[in-house]
Amino acid sequence: MGLAVGGATVRGPGRDLDHRLYRVLNADRGPAVDRAFGAITELGSIWAQSGASAVLAAGGRREGARRALGAAATTWALGQILKRAWMRARPYDAFEAEGTSRLLIGKPRGTSWPSSHPAVLTAFVTVAERELELGSGARTALGALAGAVGISRVYLGVHFPSDVASGLLLGRAIGLAWPSARSDGR
Repeated sequence: MGLAVGGATVRGPGRDLDHRLYRVLNADRGPAVDRAFGAITELGSIWAQSGASAVLAAGGRREGARRALGAAATTWALGQILKRAWMRARPYDAFEAEGTSRLLIGKPRGTSWPSSHPAVLTAFVTVAERELELGSGARTALGALAGAVGISRVYLGVHFPSDVASGLLLGRAIGLAWPSARSDGR
């Protein structure tokens, strides 16, 4: 599904819509919002998932931590391969001539599609929520966190909305496909 989103936004009406959404989400909303999104964005990094895994392991959930981090690391690696294959320009490069893109963090290495931060976080929380048998409230909160990380990537100027949507779908697919320690397969 993530590939379909990426393909639909390469050119034509899909690309136009993606660019319009980017401009809406990347618009200046003031320094407080800049700081908030600057802080939340790194919660999607592979390093943040390593830290979350360490916390889970220290709390006696070593196997769940290992599985969730495995899914996150696999998602990150696959995302890097896809970035090299797709070679989509980041928004600040795509709109450089127009000068219409705001870049609020340092330029990331690599290309834009798919967005790794929401992909990695989504894979991690998808496995963790299953391994920890979290209730619907906690699952909803973790899904909202992954969505907020995704929005932060667009707001900060490093991804198009379709990059984020594809990343969320990729992370969810890997998380759902990841083997479970549970004997009933849930």
